[in-house]
Amino acid sequence: MGSSPILIRGARLIDGTGAPWFPGDLLVADGRIAAVGATLAADGAEPVEAAGRYLAPGFIDAHAHDDLIYLRQPGRPEKVAQGVTTVVVGNCSFGLYPQTTLSAPALREHFGNLLGTVAEEESFADFAAYRTALDGRGIAINLVSLVGHAALRLAVMGWQNRPATADEREAMALLLADQLRQGAHGLSLGLVYPPSAWADRDELVRLAGVVAEHGALLTAHVRSYEGGLIASVDEFLDLLKAGGASGLLSHLQAAGRPYWGSLPRAVERLEVARRGGVDVSFDMYPYPAGSSTILQLLPPSALAGGVDVLLARIAHEEGHALLRRAVEDGHAPGDPGWESKIRLIGWENVRIGGVAEAALRPLEGLSLAEIAEARREAPFDTLAWLVAADRGRTNIVMFQLDERDLALALGHPLHMLGSDGLPRETGKPHPRAFGSFPRYLARAVRGEDGLRLEEAVRHMTSMPAQRFGLSDRGLLRPGMAADLTLFTADVSDRATFQDPTLPPHGITDVLVAGRFVLRDGGHTGARPGRTLTRA
Repeated sequence: MGSSPILIRGARLIDGTGAPWFPGDLLVADGRIAAVGATLAADGAEPVEAAGRYLAPGFIDAHAHDDLIYLRQPGRPEKVAQGVTTVVVGNCSFGLYPQTTLSAPALREHFGNLLGTVAEEESFADFAAYRTALDGRGIAINLVSLVGHAALRLAVMGWQNRPATADEREAMALLLADQLRQGAHGLSLGLVYPPSAWADRDELVRLAGVVAEHGALLTAHVRSYEGGLIASVDEFLDLLKAGGASGLLSHLQAAGRPYWGSLPRAVERLEVARRGGVDVSFDMYPYPAGSSTILQLLPPSALAGGVDVLLARIAHEEGHALLRRAVEDGHAPGDPGWESKIRLIGWENVRIGGVAEAALRPLEGLSLAEIAEARREAPFDTLAWLVAADRGRTNIVMFQLDERDLALALGHPLHMLGSDGLPRETGKPHPRAFGSFPRYLARAVRGEDGLRLEEAVRHMTSMPAQRFGLSDRGLLRPGMAADLTLFTADVSDRATFQDPTLPPHGITDVLVAGRFVLRDGGHTGARPGRTLTRA
């Protein structure tokens, strides 16, 4: 049953192409854009007076980790409040499917390391089952899902730190192909996160080939954003060439003060590859700090065998000493190319965002340096204690990026916006989950990043729509899905690192499939979204 017609009048229309805004009206009927014009008349349509506000296609969050929170909060209030109408999940190898009976506990453990405890009923046999669970609840905004590489490896190999055999590669390829046939949009790699980090070129090229065969997308959290950034970008480009796949490099950045200023070289690698015929682009969030699991502070080999083995290793005197040496000295013998985040940015620049154990919540918002001082112990001992106390499920915020590199990424033609938010139901998470899209708009209004407002909107609408094959979204054109966002000229984010969950200012109305999910700044409770499948 279609939604009632709506006529939005007197708007500044930003059509998603990057062209200058123009004054006009837009008619919505049966969940789609029916007409766009200077002056429209539609008897029986509900009038909405835009009064000079900007009207844009609904924003697409090209990189998020909302897989679990969608099940628990299907209204997705903090995304709706930002004007987001579609979210891409399953990034950085983290996902809630596919699983076997044997791999299910390991998959929940892997996802839980990033986003907290996962219940048995919150992980799934395949994409079809995940989609059924979401659409059965009803969701406010649309979801696009990638297959996490970790799930494939855990289903076939468990937590083994070794290259896959030929038979194991084929088993993963078959499992991936099944998810893509069910409508998943691609595969995500997480090449710093075990077990994805343990894959060799043969495995990755084989899986890239499956992605290409299905016309899907390969995304990657590459092996290093520090000293190995250029080599990691080259590795990803090699996978795309060898496998024939289209690619999206996740949250392109240069992390750690010693490597600030290296982003232009990385971007140049992508530009050269595109001129050579490689279809590649990247996403990034508009903040100088990142966020991840606390386990990223340890070398990948520490997680061989899973979390229980890690906890035994870190509790043993010799294992504790080896990990301390790796974290404090910066390198680990068994992990070539790995660099310690602590060595690069310092204990004071790692802040606790969220914990799984309620007893640890007083630590949220504090740095590891502050916690160590309060406990009167060496910072590494604090890290080891916290990993054990929370079973590795602690989320951290890391202050590690340079504003000049950030501006280059955000203004580049190959960039699209992703929040990379790590949503939990408690804690002090990174504010990017609550403010990325209005923050990016406000930067463009102020003339930052070398972008006009219309170009910034393109990076949030038609670019990700094209990248993920969403052919009926991302533009203000008749026949397109009526996913729309109205916002004011003084739009801004209000979420801060101290108070990260504050809603933004200036996003006034949001429609999904022609129905209001945000009206005059208030959430309507409607759930017109759906899980989008790849054609």
